[in-house]
Amino acid sequence: MGVLRMVTNIQAENLEAAKKFYSDVLGLSIIMDHGWITTYGSDAEMAVQISFATEGGSGTDVPNLSIEVDDFEETLSKMKNAGFNITYGPTKEPWGVQRFYVQDPFGTLVNILAHT
Repeated sequence: MGVLRMVTNIQAENLEAAKKFYSDVLGLSIIMDHGWITTYGSDAEMAVQISFATEGGSGTDVPNLSIEVDDFEETLSKMKNAGFNITYGPTKEPWGVQRFYVQDPFGTLVNILAHT
């Protein structure tokens, strides 16, 4: 037996609001849309992970979602230009990542990171 896929579900009243954050800024594509649920994704092969934490590191809140990006500075710039609320960082952490926290349109705390 093995896990084939993990999916994060975020409750949202306005599904269109996800487009600006997850598609326009992060570059994910709509891979499923049933009207009541819209799923964004990528064809890239990714590791399956689930984390449990008492804090988010460096004394921060535990983020609801962590997204590793290939171009940290470009992603940070796009988030700022799109007007999203950066709530922590950007910073380089002692465990070898640079990251920032941002709130998506639904108030979800998202950890955007890149390994250094």
